[in-house]
Amino acid sequence: MLSTGRFVRTSITLSRLLPVGRLACSPRTQIAVSCYRSDGGSNSSIFLPKRDLRTASWPMPVLADHSNLFMSTGRVASVGPLGILKRVHLSIFRRSASTTASETVESGHGRRTVDAPIVGYWTLFCASMVFGIIVWGGLTRLTESGLSIVEWAPITGAKLPTSDAAWEAEFEKYKQFPEYHKVHIGITLDDFKKIYFMEWFHRNIGRLFGVVYLVPAAYFVSKGLVSRAGIAKIGGLGLLLLGQGAMGWYMVASGLEKELGERPDAVPRVSQYRLTSHLSLAYLLYAGLSLYGWNVFRANRLVDKKVANPEVLRALLQKPEVVSYRRKITAATLLVGTTCLSGAMVAGLDAGLIYNEFPTMGLGITPPLSELWSQHFARGDPSAMWRNLTENPATVQLGHRILAMTTFFTLSALWWQGRKLPLPRAARVTLHAMYGLAWMQVALGISTLVNFVPIAYASAHQANSVLLLASALGLYHSLRPLPRLML
Repeated sequence: MLSTGRFVRTSITLSRLLPVGRLACSPRTQIAVSCYRSDGGSNSSIFLPKRDLRTASWPMPVLADHSNLFMSTGRVASVGPLGILKRVHLSIFRRSASTTASETVESGHGRRTVDAPIVGYWTLFCASMVFGIIVWGGLTRLTESGLSIVEWAPITGAKLPTSDAAWEAEFEKYKQFPEYHKVHIGITLDDFKKIYFMEWFHRNIGRLFGVVYLVPAAYFVSKGLVSRAGIAKIGGLGLLLLGQGAMGWYMVASGLEKELGERPDAVPRVSQYRLTSHLSLAYLLYAGLSLYGWNVFRANRLVDKKVANPEVLRALLQKPEVVSYRRKITAATLLVGTTCLSGAMVAGLDAGLIYNEFPTMGLGITPPLSELWSQHFARGDPSAMWRNLTENPATVQLGHRILAMTTFFTLSALWWQGRKLPLPRAARVTLHAMYGLAWMQVALGISTLVNFVPIAYASAHQANSVLLLASALGLYHSLRPLPRLML
């Protein structure tokens, strides 16, 4: 018997350690494996069952304490012409077990249970690309450039016009739609090139993101680097990506309708409903990619035993007060997302260009009720007064103010409560970051409003909203229970 260490069960595929030809025994035989200490400690032997050495995986007792231990194979029942497998340092077996765990983790049925770390790096890189696309999309909206390209050409539209004739052709197409006659009246070709580039670049980074997502996804799945659950998640996020592209054009099409040029009171701009839907899918894609990447890293850290005292952390995260706090953070994260989407409604209606003071709106805290609940937006239908909530700029701005301040005070209360809880270090750092970003978001929102929506302030306000959502998601993730991985 071995004097130190305890036995644990793992699965090692010998054919992954050395080429088959060096496993110098017949395909069906029995191997005696001895474990012994280099410092002269007592030895222990085990026998591997008769299996096909080229394909089989055996359960093998391995000491938890790896220090100074070696493995070697004893004489086998049937020896091949190349001799037997000689002494192998246990670190090789340990590396194989680690590879099996963190790079090719498989269950007893040969199925991967943990995605490879590179999958986590890839998804987080994709999330950073989505962040950039959201910010650039906001700039495209703020510069009123989103309707400059009037055709949907996913392949041929990737090329920017290069000749004067090509630019003139694009300009003539643009002149046929309402925005040219009501918003960019008398715009020159040089000015048109500027807004065209803004929209062209936005579409092209979307195309690039599609390639960066779909090509590696296919590679990782084909190479077996993704678990079955991971394949489902990647597929779902891929569908969300395709839906995002389709929604983008559906949104643009709403601003190209001829009716907008025929109605005197109509402003040629995209539907606020479709704009909000477009942004919603972007936020969902960002959140999904971020959570997926964080989950991959967390699982691999557990498998590679890089999480200090996992059982202590697991017990901490299961304490009733921490579980209750996690539920509150979940609700607060949904509140942050809802507030972000109400900001999309404000942008879609240009509602930030009215009532440019804070905390008042005109002569009082709120505008008159007759303005907030106007018959005009019901379009003669008394049962459609609800349209004020989504189409009346004053009501939409008031709603965004209420949501924003509710979100801020909620996050402030959670920050105060979290300071007194025994949270893990990562959660505590994320909590403070979230609180700081909440203050920044309020400051940027008020500055954007009172300065009549300057592009720099408005863009920073939108970018910070994504960071605030990321911090809330990160806090939620850091408080989730640790998974128990079956290796």
